[in-house]
Amino acid sequence: MDLVNHLENRLLFAVPKKGRLQQACLDLLHGSDIQFHRHSRLDIALVKNLPIALVFLPAADIPTFVGEGRVDLGITGRDQVAEHEAAVPPSDSTGVEQILDLGFGNCKLQVQVPEGGVMTSAEELVGKNVVTSFVNLTAAYFARLEANSPRGHLQNSNVSAGDASRPLQNGQIYRKTPTRTKITYVGGSVEAACALGVADGIVDLVESGETMKAAGLKAIATVVDSSAILVKSKHPSDPKLVQLIASRIQGVITAQQYVLCQYNIRRSALGTARDITPGRRAPTVTPLEEEGWVAVSSMVEKKKIAPVMDQLTTVGAQDILVLAISNSRTQ
Repeated sequence: MDLVNHLENRLLFAVPKKGRLQQACLDLLHGSDIQFHRHSRLDIALVKNLPIALVFLPAADIPTFVGEGRVDLGITGRDQVAEHEAAVPPSDSTGVEQILDLGFGNCKLQVQVPEGGVMTSAEELVGKNVVTSFVNLTAAYFARLEANSPRGHLQNSNVSAGDASRPLQNGQIYRKTPTRTKITYVGGSVEAACALGVADGIVDLVESGETMKAAGLKAIATVVDSSAILVKSKHPSDPKLVQLIASRIQGVITAQQYVLCQYNIRRSALGTARDITPGRRAPTVTPLEEEGWVAVSSMVEKKKIAPVMDQLTTVGAQDILVLAISNSRTQ
């Protein structure tokens, strides 16, 4: 099939082609009923049930393609958007707009140094060698530190009127000018740079921290907090379809975060039970055939369900059931 000629009148949706975000993205698309088959080694897949074409790109490239309007929609990391915008600031017509935080891929872009070293703050790395895959964010971060650094250099010069530099002996003055930090790009295995003597410190993504610890490193500052986000172009080809996709994805995310809790309770204890399970808007309450009893159904955050069940039991709830939610549409 000539895919290029089949892209006309289709919304272009960029998703990561590999890496830490890819599988979660594919699961999200599946849950949103975006049906497609990706042929081997092809980076474009036509969606069967919607006028959409999926474009598989490196996560780092997605902010560029979406920001320039080459594709309409994309999933990438907040760190990648920040890295792109550090080099190419958004304008009225370029750059991306965030639609949703997708709730996965949480990590931090952190400044790291050897665990056994003496450095305890990022300011101590000013003027030294730093290795990273995020050169734009790193350069901007250290530029701010350099501007506030007390370090300077000696130079031979006459002190002019109003010069804030400090005069020293032999015609030298101490002129406060930014001390440049050397930022070096590497595409992978950033954590090995210190051990190999290439860098005094690194700036790299940290998820669990296990890789950092295994490399003998410690974090001393955070450049940016990141997670997966859904972004769109400022001028999408089909805004209604963008909204439809966003609504479906939001429904899947909500379904992943909540469960449906159902239980029976005496009407006299309903007020207390309602405080425990207020639901997204309000619980559903249905009278039972047995006098004085009601059935209650309410959405509860999945991470809180165990203590909620304990509290319901304490106030007299019976027949407590927890049901998974496969999809949703909520406000």
